Amino acid sequence: MNEKTLKKKKKRLIFRTAMLAVMVGLVVFALISNSKDDKSVIAKGEQAPNFQLESFGSEGETITLSDLEGKGVMLNFWATYCEPCKDEMPYMEELYPKYKEKGVEILAVNLDSTDLVVKRFMDTYDISFPVLRDKNGQVMDLYNIGPIPSTLFISPEGEIVEQVTGALTLSKLEGHLKEIAPEE
Repeated sequence: MNEKTLKKKKKRLIFRTAMLAVMVGLVVFALISNSKDDKSVIAKGEQAPNFQLESFGSEGETITLSDLEGKGVMLNFWATYCEPCKDEMPYMEELYPKYKEKGVEILAVNLDSTDLVVKRFMDTYDISFPVLRDKNGQVMDLYNIGPIPSTLFISPEGEIVEQVTGALTLSKLEGHLKEIAPEE
């Protein structure tokens, strides 16, 4: 064999080895990703994982889920670019004062990356309930949230009562809030 043919074979071997290594890496990544997702599924009846996020309303104020023990909590994941999210915001605002008095807290976890856009949205919709920053998506990942809007309803004992994917109507929202309100 001449030197030119040996060089071609060597290059082909290196290329094939590199491609095989990449494919093995992708298979390992897919297996690890799938097994991690299976463990982190949040289901009805489970304890809601604790988290701490900064609020948009007051600079530097943070809200921790465990601080709300004894209250019902509605945890809504949304973004300003999400049309169904925009549809349900007025319902949340309408019911917030009534249910806050009954011991229910509405927390809107925002997934946008631009604070200015979120603040404009809050002003436009005159939002009075806490809106929390989740810029890196750590709480979204913790709760294994897929499509938005997604809403979790958490009992005063910290147990997940219901998870709803998609926009809520006023009557459905009120039904879920009644379900998580503490006993008087």
